[in-house]
Amino acid sequence: METILATVVVIGVLIFVHELGHFLVAKYYGVGVEAFSLGFPPRLFHKKVGETDYRISVIPLGGYVKMVGENPGEEIPPELLPKSFSHRPLKQRFAIVAAGPFANLLFSIVALSLVFTFSGMPFFNAEIGGIQPNSPAEEAGLQKGDLILSINDQPVQRWEELSRIIRGSGDTPLTLIFRRGDRTEQITITPRTMETSNIFGEKVSARLIGVSAPERYEIERVDPLSAWWHGVTYSYRILEVTVLSVVKLITQKTPLTSLGGPIMIAQVAGKQAEQGVSHLVHFMAVLSINLFLLNLLPIPMLDGGHLIFFMVEAVRGRPIAMKHREIAQAIGLTFILMLMFFVFYQDIMRLLGPQ
Repeated sequence: METILATVVVIGVLIFVHELGHFLVAKYYGVGVEAFSLGFPPRLFHKKVGETDYRISVIPLGGYVKMVGENPGEEIPPELLPKSFSHRPLKQRFAIVAAGPFANLLFSIVALSLVFTFSGMPFFNAEIGGIQPNSPAEEAGLQKGDLILSINDQPVQRWEELSRIIRGSGDTPLTLIFRRGDRTEQITITPRTMETSNIFGEKVSARLIGVSAPERYEIERVDPLSAWWHGVTYSYRILEVTVLSVVKLITQKTPLTSLGGPIMIAQVAGKQAEQGVSHLVHFMAVLSINLFLLNLLPIPMLDGGHLIFFMVEAVRGRPIAMKHREIAQAIGLTFILMLMFFVFYQDIMRLLGPQ
């Protein structure tokens, strides 16, 4: 039950944020909004307020904002022309379409900033979490639980500092001062070229000593201003990794079998909910950035496809012919349906596979 509730919250909030972006900017420019729907038809519940019919629909895999005159070939009553989307200047149409994805990006920044404000910043300290057999660390006598205090007289407090110094040391021997229990000790160790895996699972070579990070993380309390800055920088790092992941999928350096769909989202959402609200919100922020990037892909039927149409219109000085748009939309819809089928298939195979 907790997994179902967490999934509904995650998907519902992210869809709402995305469609709210379109809705608010459309309203700002005076474009009429006929419907605001969470989910795809048929509708379950609805309530009309003013000109807009607010809906909760059956299929929870997206949502939509239906605007007056959304399609260039649509017949519009003369009295509604001032509220027509297709009759708005190009810059306004571009802003309305782009507002959905960017609302997801803004949500990530706000969500992470609030988590960091109230729960603090998680980090790994410079404690040895594991020792690789036959590694320089094992040969030098390091042990799990040793807390590294400095390297070559340079103080270290966090794992990322320790890793950066070791990887950048080349063949230079390193003098480590560490605490073991209530004793402070010193050793000299020389990094060795070793094979490891990066965050994408790829095998890479680097100068290492053969240690791994601790399993548990620490929490640093930060002031609200610092929390907001960390929210921005952390969102950027998530976006950077997501972009690299997409590139690696396209170039087939990462297998397509790593893709996940709604079932995987439900599984992860349930696990994060078990660990607490801050973990669930963090997961939502990561997923929201994925939606930001996904919706900006230049595929017809997605926001990115519409933005490409607008860019072509800006160059040509006139909109793309309706029949060409319809052909592109059909191709885009086919691609999206195939992708949805593929990720559902991968989700199901993971469920049926070895546990």
